[in-house]
Amino acid sequence: MEYTIKSLSEIAGVSTRTLRYYDEIGLLKPARVNSSGYRLYGKKEVELLQQILFYRELEVSLEEIKQIISSPSFDIKGVLAEHRAKLLAKRNRLDMLIQNVDKTIKDTEGEAMMSDKDRFEGFKQKMVEENEQKYGHELREKYGEETINDSNKKVLQMTEAEFKEAEKLGQEVLNTLKEAMKTGDPGSAQALETAELHKRWLGFYWKSYSKEAHANLARMYVEDERFSAYYDKVEQGAAVFLRDAVLHYTGMGD
Repeated sequence: MEYTIKSLSEIAGVSTRTLRYYDEIGLLKPARVNSSGYRLYGKKEVELLQQILFYRELEVSLEEIKQIISSPSFDIKGVLAEHRAKLLAKRNRLDMLIQNVDKTIKDTEGEAMMSDKDRFEGFKQKMVEENEQKYGHELREKYGEETINDSNKKVLQMTEAEFKEAEKLGQEVLNTLKEAMKTGDPGSAQALETAELHKRWLGFYWKSYSKEAHANLARMYVEDERFSAYYDKVEQGAAVFLRDAVLHYTGMGD
């Protein structure tokens, strides 16, 4: 069966303008254009559009989607299984957030008392959700689904005291990093102390530690401008300095 751009727009719930744009950028080309100039889409294009919409739901950029679906190793069965796992994880996070909001509403209306523990659980869930939205795709690509799911689980299982200690240690990393940068040497004692504190901070979020993973994360701080901006608020070049300090600390330098 073939669909015109209008009929495909209606069944897929996307605008014809969006489909035209996907055609223009080479993301989703029609199967053919008939003699009247109408774009016509077949079964293959419908399946590809479904994959594109799945990725968009997971907030993957159009450029990344194009690279994924045009790859020779693109496996639709494997991709569907991956989509399902990610969507289930997202649904679980949203369900927990909704439950927490419901409890908060009842508390403000005097229908039920909300414990401090419940308030804290909602805060942790919110943090996990925000991190997933900002960095989830990149981190899962780099470290794998299991590693990131384990990390999220560890955050959600933190006690309030552990969470506060992790926040305190995170700030200590920034403070020590600022002082270490004054030496100008990422191999200095202060720089290595910063890397050690950073390792301890990771212990609150990682199920297990490895020098390779620590070094790769430090490299990502420089490669990804969002991470760079977080550390460079300490001082311009802080992300690069921390990366080099971690590479010295782990002995994983190039």
